[in-house]
Amino acid sequence: MDTLATALRDATARFQDSDSPLLDAELLLCTVLQKGRGYLRGHPETRLDAAQAAHFAELVAARARGEPIAYLTGKREFWSLDLSVTPDTLIPRPETELLVEQALARVPASATWEILDLGTGSGAIALALAMERPDCRVVAVDISSEALDVARGNGARLGLANLEFLQGDWYTPVTARRFQLIVSNPPYIALSDPHLARGDLRYEPRQALASGADGLDDLRHIVAGAPAHLHVGGGLLLEHGSSQAAQVRGLLQAAGLTEVHSIRDLGGHERVSLGDWANPPASR
Repeated sequence: MDTLATALRDATARFQDSDSPLLDAELLLCTVLQKGRGYLRGHPETRLDAAQAAHFAELVAARARGEPIAYLTGKREFWSLDLSVTPDTLIPRPETELLVEQALARVPASATWEILDLGTGSGAIALALAMERPDCRVVAVDISSEALDVARGNGARLGLANLEFLQGDWYTPVTARRFQLIVSNPPYIALSDPHLARGDLRYEPRQALASGADGLDDLRHIVAGAPAHLHVGGGLLLEHGSSQAAQVRGLLQAAGLTEVHSIRDLGGHERVSLGDWANPPASR
């Protein structure tokens, strides 16, 4: 059987279309061995047994076909949290940490707020907020029962008790409830966008990615429903595509939200837009 060094070398050679071929190979081999990357470097001459070699070959072939590393390893790091992910959930991405940062900047450390995360998927945003603001209660909603199972499992494994998981379409499960903060990373890709047929997006759940002809259908729904679910003084924070900020700001303003603005990510793209609900519902 191959040594670890040989297995890594051969796998890396098959991942030339990847931005990180060696890292991909290491992560897959770590999954097979149930060891950390340090073990691979410290034991390069260790040989795989037959079962390990077969398992690694299956993972390498899948990755060579383009299947996402996160689905093959079953996990993804987000906000220093090691999250389980499956093909039923969107793969958490580093740019979404900007949404978490902006949400935390609004929530005092000692706050006892109720926060709503719409379209929670693996629970990445909700779990990060629940961990950082343990006195708040975070309500995580998703239409997919399979995604909610993953999110619940992540919450339980992390020992977070200040979470509530509800299944349903956007605001449907929270009916008349109001929140001090609503956050969402909803689908925002246009149905005809060619990126949906490329890279990891080919394998992720389409309903978590695409939203209508211009990608804004779900954002429209979330923004329109926000005033009925925000306390006065509460805020709505949304992640969106890098070219959609002006349109999202327009939606927020049309819904009556104030202090509307967008935040740029490290690449200089307007990635998060937000607004406050300052008017009592009776005045609408």
